[in-house]
Amino acid sequence: MSSEQPKRLNKYISDTGFCSRREADKLIEQKRVSVNNNPPELGTKINAGDVVKVDGKVVGAVAKDKSDRIYIVYNKPIGITCTTERHIKGNIIDAINHKARIFPIGRLDKPSEGLILLTSDGDIVNKILRAENAHDKEYEVTVNQPVSPRFLQKMAKGVPILGTVTKPCIVKPKGKYSFTIILTQGLNRQIRRMCEFLGYEVTKLKRNRIMHITLGKLRPGQWRNLTEEELSQLNGALKQSRKTAE
Repeated sequence: MSSEQPKRLNKYISDTGFCSRREADKLIEQKRVSVNNNPPELGTKINAGDVVKVDGKVVGAVAKDKSDRIYIVYNKPIGITCTTERHIKGNIIDAINHKARIFPIGRLDKPSEGLILLTSDGDIVNKILRAENAHDKEYEVTVNQPVSPRFLQKMAKGVPILGTVTKPCIVKPKGKYSFTIILTQGLNRQIRRMCEFLGYEVTKLKRNRIMHITLGKLRPGQWRNLTEEELSQLNGALKQSRKTAE
């Protein structure tokens, strides 16, 4: 880290993949963090050679080329909860059982299934979530009654939910009771709420794609590492959308 600028303590901790920035702030507040064996002040900056510990254990700096980071694609089954809290039954961390400390980027509801990314790189989590509006996600949705052209048109145009109107999106019929939808925003339970507003109930919801990353042949419960090509495309896309995301 010698040639790098000093980093804020919460960013240093999240970049190592230990936890998110928000969780790092909590650890600092709870006085569980030390810098060079001293309790840090708020807004402390970390320089090369500083030793950061959480609960007395050293938290090492991230490798410059991030070669020590983990990025995985997981086909989340129905019933798994996207939380890192291990006391919650059916949490995503126990389900994957990875040897490294990883956390999900964003979330998929417990009754939904499909693609979710997990990583040990706290920095990329912040970038993707901040830039979420710039990236498309594709879902396959099954509902409880036949899909009408009027319904699809209204879904595509925008639906009033949560005190706002959803952004225009691409919606295409798939079967009598199903359709695909491509979103560029991620409001809470967005697709379910949109359908509900129009008098439909979602019976099955599956995410098939996030940007250029797809499930491929992964069966529910299986995961794989991101390929080098996928990762370099992801980093490229995040650089492009950085300005709009700040």
